[in-house]
Amino acid sequence: MNMQYKVGMYGGSFDPLHIGHLHDIIKAASMCEELYVVISWCKGRESTGKELRYRWILNSTRQLSNVKIILIEDKAVSKEAYNTDCYWEKGAADIKRAVGKPIDVVFCGDDYKGADRFERLYAPASAVVYFERKEVPISSTQIREWAGEHWDYVPDVCKAYYVRKVLVVGGESTGKSTLVQNLAAAYRTNFVAEVGRDTCDYAGGEDMLLAEDLYENLLRQRVHVMDAVKLSNRILFVDTDALTTLFYADFLLTGQEEIARCRKLAEAIHAITDWDLVLFLEPTVAFVQDGTRNETIAADREKYSRQIKALLDRYQVDYHCLDGDYLNRFVKAKELIKKHLRIDTRW
Repeated sequence: MNMQYKVGMYGGSFDPLHIGHLHDIIKAASMCEELYVVISWCKGRESTGKELRYRWILNSTRQLSNVKIILIEDKAVSKEAYNTDCYWEKGAADIKRAVGKPIDVVFCGDDYKGADRFERLYAPASAVVYFERKEVPISSTQIREWAGEHWDYVPDVCKAYYVRKVLVVGGESTGKSTLVQNLAAAYRTNFVAEVGRDTCDYAGGEDMLLAEDLYENLLRQRVHVMDAVKLSNRILFVDTDALTTLFYADFLLTGQEEIARCRKLAEAIHAITDWDLVLFLEPTVAFVQDGTRNETIAADREKYSRQIKALLDRYQVDYHCLDGDYLNRFVKAKELIKKHLRIDTRW
C-alpha cells in the first residue's frame, strides 16, 4: 500500500501519555512508511520518567510496525525557558540528527497553528500537518493535576501508575476482608485478599504455621498487589501488609533466626511498597472464629491490636483508625478516600 509520506515525525513530552496522543500517533503512522515518535525529556522537570513514557508508547503502538521511538534530551530549567527559539532550534537539530534521514512530514497539534514555528524549523524540506486537539478533549496538564478525574482518557498501559492503593490492617476478626470486598464493589475495582488466610487453612491453623509459610505470605501478597494494580479502576484495596505478617512472625515463631529472616524480608518488602491511605480497624466488632483464628489473640484483642499499631508507628506508617460497627467503618472509609485521595463513588 502506498503511503502519503516516506518518513514522518511526531514529537512531544508525552508527560504523561494520553488517549489524544494515541489518536494522533495512529493517524500519523497511517500516513507514513516510517513514523518517528520523539519523546522530549529533561531530568528533574517531569512528572514521569522517560523510561515510563518510553514503555507506555512502546506497548501502546506494538501493532504499528512502522513506528520507531527515539528520546531527545533538553536541558532547559523550565517549560517556560524551553519555549524560546534557541531551545526549539536545538531540539529540531537534535531530532534531525537522531532520525538520520530526510523528514518528509512533521505532525503536531493545531494549538501551534498560525505560530509558524514548525514551518520555520522544518519547512520547506518537511510538510507540516496539524491534528485537531478538540477531537480528544484532554491534555497532559489535566491528567497531571489528577488522573482519576479523567480516567477514560488515560491509556490502559498507564493506569497502574495512577492507581491509588488503600491498605486495610488490624487484628484478627476486625472485618478487614469484609471491608475491602465492600469497598471494591462500591468503587467498581479490585481488591487483594489476605494471602495468609489460605496458608493458614492449608497448615491447619495458625499454631501449625512454619516460617516458610510466612515467607510465602510476604512474597505472594506483594506479587498479588503488583498484578492487581494493573487491572484496577482508579483505586485498589488491600487486606494486610508486610508489617502485619511481621507481627505474626514475632507472635508465632520461636526460633530467633527464623524471626530475624522474616523481619528482614518484611522490612525489605515494606521499603518498596507505598500506600496512599492506610485504614486501621479497631477490635470493636464481634470476634468470629472461622477455624483458623488464634484464641490467645481473641482473649485480649486490644493488647494485640496495640502491638500491630506499635509496628506501624515504629516504621512511620501514617494510618487512620476506624471503629464502631460495619456500617460506620464503611461510611468513614469512603469519607477518608474522598478527602485524601479525591476519589468518589460518582462518575
